[in-house]
Amino acid sequence: MDATSAFPPFLKLLADEQRWKLLEALAYSDRRVQELVGVLQQPQNLVSYHLRKLREFALVKERRSAADRRDVYYSLDLDRLKGMLMSTGEILHPGLGSEPDTRELPLTEAGRRGRVLFLCTHNSARSQMAEGILRHMAGDQVEVRSAGTEVTRVHPLAIKTMAARGIDIGGQRSKPLDEFIDQPFDYVISVCDNARESCPIFPGARNRIHWSIPDPSGVEGTDKERETAFERAADDLLTRIRYLFSLLQRHRG
Repeated sequence: MDATSAFPPFLKLLADEQRWKLLEALAYSDRRVQELVGVLQQPQNLVSYHLRKLREFALVKERRSAADRRDVYYSLDLDRLKGMLMSTGEILHPGLGSEPDTRELPLTEAGRRGRVLFLCTHNSARSQMAEGILRHMAGDQVEVRSAGTEVTRVHPLAIKTMAARGIDIGGQRSKPLDEFIDQPFDYVISVCDNARESCPIFPGARNRIHWSIPDPSGVEGTDKERETAFERAADDLLTRIRYLFSLLQRHRG
């Protein structure tokens, strides 16, 4: 076949070492710019420049912290990155755009189940939905829990939103963080900025991750607007947890 395609701008974007390091830093956890400055060991203006380049391709999104409005969290759009990587491969050969099937990969060695804990402030919406999604997705392969720095109840709209996706979280309860503080977890994932910034260290976590997801229960307005906020949070969690589960499948203890 004749080589007539132009060199993809996407590859030019990723060819820069500093931008690649940013993608690595954001692949698993959302981070503030100060944290990214520490990862790259570069001046903040240079880090901001590379972040802007990644935002121009819509690979990186930014969201102001709900805990400290002076801070901004940056997150990587994994679905878009995956699509662009696969599309770039297809330029060379159609077969390079196919996705391998990893559903049969063992989760851990010696039959050990992975353990994941989701944290948010009230353990009423985001962390409850995340718990339900991963349990539904992984079955008995993963032991999944959620907790909050304050205990309330499972939000009715969280239950309704999950039920519309075939996931029942009506039997889950709001649980305090202290219930799990001495237990080991493969991943402890905060899904709200307040929980992340009030509880930056979790003693039993092998890996600590943060997902900066807006609080749907804090949205005011019509019933439709409130429901939409929960649907957006659920969709964000579904995407992130799909990649998390893929990661867990690849780990062998």
